[in-house]
Amino acid sequence: MFDLLIKGGTLPDGTCADIGIMGDRITAIGRLPNAAAQILDATGDLVSPPFVDPHFHMDATLSYGTPRLNASGTLIEGITLWGELRDIASIDDMVARALEYCDWAVSMGLLAIRTHVDTTPDHLRGVEAMLEVKRLTAPYLDLQLVAFPQDGFYRTKTGRENLIRALDMGVDVVGGIPHFERTMADGAASVAELAQIAADRGLMLDLHCDETDDPLSRHVEVLANAVQRLGLGGRAAGSHLTSMHSMDNYYVSKLLPLIAESGMTAIANPLINITLQGRHDSYPKRRGLTRVKEMQAHGITVGWGQDCVLDPWYSLGTADMLDVAFMGLHVAQMTAPQDMARCFDMVTTQNAKIMNLSDYGLHVGAVASLVVLDAGGPVEALRLRPDRLAVVSKGKVVASRQRNDARLALAGRPASVRRRHATGLI
Repeated sequence: MFDLLIKGGTLPDGTCADIGIMGDRITAIGRLPNAAAQILDATGDLVSPPFVDPHFHMDATLSYGTPRLNASGTLIEGITLWGELRDIASIDDMVARALEYCDWAVSMGLLAIRTHVDTTPDHLRGVEAMLEVKRLTAPYLDLQLVAFPQDGFYRTKTGRENLIRALDMGVDVVGGIPHFERTMADGAASVAELAQIAADRGLMLDLHCDETDDPLSRHVEVLANAVQRLGLGGRAAGSHLTSMHSMDNYYVSKLLPLIAESGMTAIANPLINITLQGRHDSYPKRRGLTRVKEMQAHGITVGWGQDCVLDPWYSLGTADMLDVAFMGLHVAQMTAPQDMARCFDMVTTQNAKIMNLSDYGLHVGAVASLVVLDAGGPVEALRLRPDRLAVVSKGKVVASRQRNDARLALAGRPASVRRRHATGLI
């Protein structure tokens, strides 16, 4: 007798199987008897491990228009606006906004998020708020917090002190922003010290790295060297890496093997990268997305991140990681069938690797977290961004909705036929 049984679902690899759950664990996969306290019929539907977002800013989310709009649409004006907002936002306000976003996320099957928390202000209200959000959402959402010195680790007087304070308060990951330091030399020094802090404390490392159109911003090279020297490997990630979009090919041919050798991972944020980058260009206008396919060709783990939703940097967003993958697919020109499938994998298993999530996935012994989508397979899910028919977190159904029958009727043929054509890439 299972506590929960998912019947007849199609797994991302195309196989059909039942999934039996007891407590908070998957205990059986295959053709299983209908013996369960609760049965969900997923026949013809995609059953996927939950979506994962390795890069977000939850302290700022849902604050769009406060204290005013970002008129220029630039990264720098967004940072300026956030600098004003963080000093007037209360702990209660940040908690309320973050919890509302978490509700959105869970309804979309997004059950693990890494969020950067600004450690610049001495009051550290954002850190207090996000620690409370992590506590409140722990039963159904895996939340990692990154100590993020938004205005610079060295550039601000108490940047180093406040980051250490945040880690001592219980923040999980060491963050940084080397390209925002006063000089390239300071940026390189910050990378070295932040990597050492992570190594000494046994923590993960995730730096906003080279989020600029400047091809001479090369802190990722310093990061890869520090990661290799300290043996951090997959515990370290470089986020954004947009300067790589503008680097010359000869330098990149040297850089990619160094990143691969270090074992570090990379996080691109397509919705935000293509919105904020290239703002100083006329035409041709750069889009700023890092070299995703090229890194993957070198064996580097690359994920897609959401980054922002309705905040000083981005005026849109829905907490749907399929929107993120859909945009990434287009901008990175990953339109071959295997590349599109990989884009789905990037917002599930690859992002889980980046966050070092334990017992993630659809296998016996894994944490019983999954999502049932109204789609026949990963590529169709990217095309349609379909309804999440059920979201299961740690063995419990935490969200569900009825199938969108109107869409199926509009197709003019049975769902099984429609799906065969869609998954066959006709």
